[in-house]
Amino acid sequence: MEVTLSVLVTVLSYLIGSIPFGLILVKVWTGKDLRQIASGRTGGTNAGRAAGMWIGVLTALLDGIKGIAAVTLSRALLPGHVWLDILAPLAAILGHNYSIFMIERDASGRVHLRGGAGGAPCVGGSIGLWAPSLFIILPLAALILYFVGYASVTTMSVALISTLLFAYRAWIGASPWEYALYGILAELLLIWALRPNIRRLLQGKERLVGLRARRKQRDE
Repeated sequence: MEVTLSVLVTVLSYLIGSIPFGLILVKVWTGKDLRQIASGRTGGTNAGRAAGMWIGVLTALLDGIKGIAAVTLSRALLPGHVWLDILAPLAAILGHNYSIFMIERDASGRVHLRGGAGGAPCVGGSIGLWAPSLFIILPLAALILYFVGYASVTTMSVALISTLLFAYRAWIGASPWEYALYGILAELLLIWALRPNIRRLLQGKERLVGLRARRKQRDE
């Protein structure tokens, strides 16, 4: 029974993560296909580029709820199963990045799945595991976005912050060590999804936002 419920939670978490809120919101608000705009990803950053800041914020909020919902589902169906508590939000991140609802065939005929980069559901998963993490991860991520100026770096930073936060909490005996492992595995998923951005970062071609973008515009 536990195995069946574990599989059910994991599959449902993946399906929850697969809901392309950004694609839906941008289509309803502007009529545009988000997959054809800028990075083609369905997360809050690209939705904001396509339909404005508030659609981007709403997309990020809904994507974050995916991670919260996954942990909530795990704890409701199999309370006390720590490994499932971290597997569920990881499945939601995987669904967000590779949505079964966004299956496509490329020019060579290969089938692939599209989605976002996973930052918002990663944060949501951390909030689901420990609600006060909201007040640590989001402010730090906002500072990184504003001062460092790269959305991709900010996305990768949220998993790193989660890892450090949960490692500290585990060290003081406040939460299981598995929660820190959640941050590490989430980081790997985010890095894999952001490979094109990492290449652009190394080439100095990644798009700037925040304070550095303003300074650059002023200097030009």
